[in-house]
Amino acid sequence: MKTFRTSLPIALGLSLAYVISAQSRGETAEQFVPITMLITAVIYALAALPTFLILRERAVPQVPPVAAASGPAGVRQSEQLGTGRERKRGWLGSLLDLRESARRTVAFPDFRRLLWTGAAYQAGIAVVIALAAVYAEQVMGFAQQETMALIFLVNVASAAGAFLFGYAQDRIGHKPALAVTLVAWIAMVLIASFTSTRALFWVAATLAGLCMGSSQSCGRALVGVLAPSSRLAEFYGLWAFATRLAAVIGPLTYGLVTWMTDGNHRIAFLVTGLFFVLGLVLLARLDLHRGARAAAAG
Repeated sequence: MKTFRTSLPIALGLSLAYVISAQSRGETAEQFVPITMLITAVIYALAALPTFLILRERAVPQVPPVAAASGPAGVRQSEQLGTGRERKRGWLGSLLDLRESARRTVAFPDFRRLLWTGAAYQAGIAVVIALAAVYAEQVMGFAQQETMALIFLVNVASAAGAFLFGYAQDRIGHKPALAVTLVAWIAMVLIASFTSTRALFWVAATLAGLCMGSSQSCGRALVGVLAPSSRLAEFYGLWAFATRLAAVIGPLTYGLVTWMTDGNHRIAFLVTGLFFVLGLVLLARLDLHRGARAAAAG
């Protein structure tokens, strides 16, 4: 995970350097954009190599009940039934499985609170990721190169936040650490919404990067604490679903507010701060010790 997080600012930095060089030679976007895609592909391929070469599969294969009862013949029968069942169920079956997984979280109320907390603040983060460049250009008047440099800075700060804030979590605890990052997110939104100077906007961008890496690592760490070990992968899947759903809701809300206010990006960005406020309120109701006990018993 850290390798992939580090690869993003590297890819951005190399792409930015190439774009500046290409523009100085008079090349157009149609010429240099495909090259930046190749640069990104190579960096991510290199970043993926340690995963395939070093990591080993530790999961224990699960024997289907039919196979356990009937031996090799049961294995073939189970495989045939499973294949046919998957064809029949399709996406509806996946939704039913998701509903069943959500039902299992009833026994873990603090994990459910964490899901709602994560969905709230991840919606705000999704806006920053998806629309920071638009805001910089439309509101602050950034040029293309400045916008690329801004995104590069945000991702470098994000990598630093993910690396360094992990140690802070160990010292002050996961819940207080996440609360600190959410307060910092709210401060970032206020600075970016009300500033009219580029210098302060760069400060807000740096703060956003630091918060991005730290808040995402805090959330994943809390899932590990509040999810039962027997269903760790399943509960991490629910976390991923909640954050992906938030990634849709956040930008849609921003777009709706922008449309309702005749293109006022400042108001839309300020409304984004409410996602972080909601996340902070929901986090306050989460009892980490009670949730950890429930996970250990489950």
